Amino acid sequence: MNRLHPKKLLHSKWTAVEPRNREKHFMVTDVRLDANEIPQSCILEAVHSGREYELPWRELKDNERWRTGWC
Repeated sequence: MNRLHPKKLLHSKWTAVEPRNREKHFMVTDVRLDANEIPQSCILEAVHSGREYELPWRELKDNERWRTGWC
């Protein structure tokens, strides 16, 4: 499991283990907070295409799907 603190998410870099649509490298461009300022989801931007995807931030902890940094 990737070690991850929600306050360090913004501008962090990620590599998808199984790329889709030739998109492998991503950067967190936004963190969505609830009314209590607790992170709920994050916006990942694909470096190659610039497309954005929203996903629950805890999914980035899954080593089977994500690696920290750009590998």
